[in-house]
Amino acid sequence: MSDEFELDTDDLTRRMEGAIAALRSEFASLRTGRGSASMLDPIMVDAYGQPTPLNQVGTVNVPEPRMVTVNVWDKSMVGKVEKAIRESGLGINPQLNGTIIMLPIPELNEERRRELGKVAGQYAEHARVAIRNLRRDGMDQVKKAKGDGLSEDDQKFWEGEVQLLTDQFIKKIDDQLETKQAEIMQV
Repeated sequence: MSDEFELDTDDLTRRMEGAIAALRSEFASLRTGRGSASMLDPIMVDAYGQPTPLNQVGTVNVPEPRMVTVNVWDKSMVGKVEKAIRESGLGINPQLNGTIIMLPIPELNEERRRELGKVAGQYAEHARVAIRNLRRDGMDQVKKAKGDGLSEDDQKFWEGEVQLLTDQFIKKIDDQLETKQAEIMQV
């Protein structure tokens, strides 16, 4: 192999891992009929004149599988937190108990489960596109090196390495999607 060129597969791997991590956080925000503190992560509260993540104005707990609670630290913020949860589109009706907001997680009906399955599929497709873009970047580096004198055998080797990495990460995405869809459809 050529001494001049070596593709930085560690960088490519790290960037692909980032796409997988983003997919995991998107999947965590999908409501599956079970409570999870991460489902409230995308919610922003208008706190003291600026949007603030909900977990920075109160403590989020999951005392039982079908209940999430938010213990708001500042009593004056309870109404704003409740409003932010109602308007978040999660489909959860908050119940007040002093400074604690209780969020009972309703059962998902069959239609809603199918919709969530489609949303999970869209998240997975976005992750696949990100992986394919990284693959293209890797292939472009190899082609540029070919123009700089990389041998054809070395070019084939590095293209194979990039494709192997891509296939591994696409499989990880498909496996995570399958797991998430099974979790969504579980009654």
